[in-house]
Amino acid sequence: MHTAFFVLLAASLARYLARHADGPHTPWIVALSALLALLYVLGIALGTRPTPRRLTWLGLVVAVWAVLVVLAPSFAWCAVPLFYTGLRTLPPRAAVPLVALLTALAVAAQLSLAGWPDPNVLLAPPAVAAVATTVYVVMQRQAARRDALIDDLVRTRRDLAATERREGTLAERERLAREIHDTLAQGLSSQRMLLQAADRLWDTEPGTARDHVRTAAAIAERSLAEARRFVHDLTPADLAEGGGLIRALHAVAERETTPGLTVRVHTEGTPPAPLPAPVESALLRIAQGALANVREHAAAHTATLTLTCLDDQIVLDVTDDGRGFDPRAPAASAAGAVTEDRRGHGLPAIRARLRQLGGTLTVESAPGEGTALSAAIPLEPR
Repeated sequence: MHTAFFVLLAASLARYLARHADGPHTPWIVALSALLALLYVLGIALGTRPTPRRLTWLGLVVAVWAVLVVLAPSFAWCAVPLFYTGLRTLPPRAAVPLVALLTALAVAAQLSLAGWPDPNVLLAPPAVAAVATTVYVVMQRQAARRDALIDDLVRTRRDLAATERREGTLAERERLAREIHDTLAQGLSSQRMLLQAADRLWDTEPGTARDHVRTAAAIAERSLAEARRFVHDLTPADLAEGGGLIRALHAVAERETTPGLTVRVHTEGTPPAPLPAPVESALLRIAQGALANVREHAAAHTATLTLTCLDDQIVLDVTDDGRGFDPRAPAASAAGAVTEDRRGHGLPAIRARLRQLGGTLTVESAPGEGTALSAAIPLEPR
């Protein structure tokens, strides 16, 4: 519409100069055309919200255009872009009368130019204005309903995600509470009772008191074993077995290797010792998730895990020779190492893990050319 306005303004001015170059109003026509063009450019910078400045600007544009139409009826064609300018700036109740006023001025100008009551001039501009106004108002209402629906869906999805997170957190808390109550809490309570009994019998029955102390020590040993089990449960099993991240990656590769898929592991550089536990856990989980998606979606024959250890960061690359996909099309059915499966894993989970550690994710793929995923985590404090 901006382009159309300037084209119509230039065409109207050119038409007037071609036919009335030496007319008495020519300097005023040229000056008002330049002023109208300048005002229109300023209006683009003001935006579309109906602020006082915007409304003042719209009144000035309409006034300058009306004077131009009175002096040179050929400028009436500029009314069409002004229709949409008014509709975008004003609410429908105020925009429709403005469109009617602009239409009436355009019809009057064309009638004065024709010199006789041409039916085409009388009927065509109002019909065009009515159709344009109706289409614009209907589209605006549809857009408003669509925006409201999108906002409602986004809000509902956020509420659902928050509810699921709360339910998952509560379920895990309940599980840990039951485990702690049934093991550590009971053990500590038994130790306390035995030690209190041993304290009471220490002077009168030292043998029995020592038996109580030995029993309390045995309970403490079992409680320590339970506490270590909790720690191991919260740590990936492959890392809990010892040997570090490289051994854990080899274990994952061996487990994921099947007759139809071969998983290899390459290492470049030596990981710093000790590697932070959150970094090890995140990289191992990323490798497991990526390989799971390769197995389920990529139809690949070979996948490679490459761990690159640099001075300031550690990088895990997961590549496959599967069907690949277009990273610019999130809804593509083809997938590789980063495909989101129906359980909600995949790329969002990888990004979430990397975001917590200040890492970055790079995905390269193309249909028929496999997929390469690169997860980099800095080793220095964020």
